Amino acid sequence: MTRTLIIGASGGIGRALAEAAWARGDEVTTLSRSENGLDLTTEASIADHLSTLTGTFDLIFVATGALVINGAEPEKSIKQVTPQAMADQFALNAIGPLMVLKHALPLIPKDRRAVFAALSARVGSISDNQIGGWTSYRVAKAALNQALHTAAIELKRTHKQAIVTCLHPGTVATNFTAKYAARHKTVAPEEAATNLLSVIDGLTETGRFYDYSGAEIPW
Repeated sequence: MTRTLIIGASGGIGRALAEAAWARGDEVTTLSRSENGLDLTTEASIADHLSTLTGTFDLIFVATGALVINGAEPEKSIKQVTPQAMADQFALNAIGPLMVLKHALPLIPKDRRAVFAALSARVGSISDNQIGGWTSYRVAKAALNQALHTAAIELKRTHKQAIVTCLHPGTVATNFTAKYAARHKTVAPEEAATNLLSVIDGLTETGRFYDYSGAEIPW
């Protein structure tokens, strides 16, 4: 039986991922801020929660993230960037998932294939950026991509079959995107979850960045 750990399972995508994993027969463990008190911006909280888990997991999925933090909206111009908004984005969207991987290392098997995945975003792609804006969120996601790419290289030395990946779910119809999705085609969280799990099932390369269809996104 596949053992799956979903971090951020109380959010729209996280909840849908947990339900989709349950539906296909996985043994699912969930952690979230609202249900368990997990604070992804505090390393001690991450370490404490992950230390209570036993055994290993075939899939660890970090489904957390935020576009608006402490009222700071995505910037339309670099003139609107503030140190605090950027620091908040880094704390949750880049540092948090990396700290999960750091403290999840004992939960990743060394004798078989396992996947560590985190939600990223296409706007984190440097080469795909053609319009600017959303500086703090973009930079945080780009940092996440680099962090997990680096971790994937290191993990190959000790966990030879492990796959570390960043995934773009598309524009998902959740509270997260409600204010910003008017110009974009959206998908229901359930569809996004099914798409993402399908991509994960087909992965053969570590340290890559993919969208919900399995197409690779340039860094």
